[in-house]
Amino acid sequence: MERMSRHAPVLLLGLTLVCAAAMTLILTSQLTFLQDTWEFLMTRRNPSLDVLFRPHNEHLVVFPVLIEEALIRLFGMTSATPEYVVLTAMLLATAALLYVYLERRVGAWLALFATVVVLTLGPAWEVLLWPFEITFVGPVLFGLAMLLALERESRGGDLLACACLIAALGFSGLGIPFLAAGAVAVAISGDRLRRAWVIAVPVLLFAVWYLHWGDEAKTNVTAHNVLHSPLVVAEAVSVSVGALFGLSVDPVAGSTNVLWGAVIAVVGIAVLGRRAWRGVRWDKGLWPVAAAALAFWVLMAFNQVPGRDATASRYQYGGAILVLMIVANLLSGWRPGRRTLLVCAAVAALAVGLNLAVLRQGRDELAQQSLLTRSDTAAIEIARRTVDPIFQLNPELAGTTTLVDVFAGSYLEAVDEYGSPAYTPEELAGAPEQGRRQADVVLAQALPLATVTQLGEYSPAASRGCVVAAAGNPAEIPLGPGLTRIEVAPGPHAGFSLRRFAVGQYPVVTEGAPGESVTELRIPADAAPGYPWRLHVEAPQEARVCAPAPPAG
Repeated sequence: MERMSRHAPVLLLGLTLVCAAAMTLILTSQLTFLQDTWEFLMTRRNPSLDVLFRPHNEHLVVFPVLIEEALIRLFGMTSATPEYVVLTAMLLATAALLYVYLERRVGAWLALFATVVVLTLGPAWEVLLWPFEITFVGPVLFGLAMLLALERESRGGDLLACACLIAALGFSGLGIPFLAAGAVAVAISGDRLRRAWVIAVPVLLFAVWYLHWGDEAKTNVTAHNVLHSPLVVAEAVSVSVGALFGLSVDPVAGSTNVLWGAVIAVVGIAVLGRRAWRGVRWDKGLWPVAAAALAFWVLMAFNQVPGRDATASRYQYGGAILVLMIVANLLSGWRPGRRTLLVCAAVAALAVGLNLAVLRQGRDELAQQSLLTRSDTAAIEIARRTVDPIFQLNPELAGTTTLVDVFAGSYLEAVDEYGSPAYTPEELAGAPEQGRRQADVVLAQALPLATVTQLGEYSPAASRGCVVAAAGNPAEIPLGPGLTRIEVAPGPHAGFSLRRFAVGQYPVVTEGAPGESVTELRIPADAAPGYPWRLHVEAPQEARVCAPAPPAG
């Protein structure tokens, strides 16, 4: 029984990791490729030095690119599930290393409670649920491994630490704070000169990349950001502390409670300062982690732009982990009693419950993006016979800012080679209404639909095969591909609107036509003949529609 009690934290950690993996895969089971992932899929499918080392924003992302290329070659592009499996594995590995790091300093139970909170850190929903954010998870994973390897103070440990630093830098610029941590760890060791190569090799490789590719990357460092960086850093620390206690308000919508995190941080600093006053010695591991945290928050503050605020979801993952590591080093050697552990367990359980609600909100946000992504790309595939190769899913058209890297030509090439993640026409017809509506908007521009209006061409004599579509007749007219004539009798301006997959609304609105005119509407044939366009005419006077019949079925 005593042995079981001794191993209970490890057993519970294993159970927690299994549950966290199941939770992540269930939450992401209906999601597809999102946001920046499309830049990889559209422009980095064919390996070359430029593809591998070209910066994404300002970051070196060689390992995420290699992972993405491997996944689409092995599994294709029909499902994003392999991406989510890789993300899940990296999150679990990071949590396991964090547990090891914390357990060495504050014991198994406190390490377990902290790790459980990180695995369910709802305010960091972007990192926990979006595979592209392995660019953030990777540096933390390999940064932790590097610090643990350096603690071995052996030749093998140093080799491993060097390799981990190279990997951390190759995932994104978040590797730079851990490079700073490694440099401090080596500098305060007993054999700093002999071990300097552990830092020198990654620095040299990063410098070579920067001189050849990285110097062309854009930067957001401004004098304003530098001057305001202390306030931003303070805000970032407060947000990270608050996230650990489940005190975020709504990071999905961008509102985060900074005050409570600041209060907790101030109280914590006071308590830890009192311990120091009493002569409690801090673990020497504090200084590398403090260097990493300072570099992380200062670099974030220097590069701050809209979307990269201190409260941004992606920064709360690394920030929260660094806070835990700092606290663990400050409390190193402390072993709380049973009552204190029960209080810590209760606080952790409450934080997990609150953060899981936020995590679900984040998942819903990504589900909305997935709906629009599948619908918009389905429209491109339906229109593939006539769509312009440079047709772009820009925000005004796509209904989302996350598809700006998708151009019809490169997208259809990728689909031909690796399969399609989009809805089929049948799936689109059964999708939620927002997706169907947006698909109609994109499809009208991708085909494209075109109208030409001739004034004064109206003839009172009805053309053969025409039906009245206005003047008190509310019926909509199904249209087949080809040329449709809309004849408007003298009177006010007539409005024309169309739908195809949408239900109960007409999202494609044309300029309409004045009275006593004839408008020709040209509809190209496409890959979904069984789903005709439907025209609705708004006019008090008579308007006739002369349209080719839609294909059968």
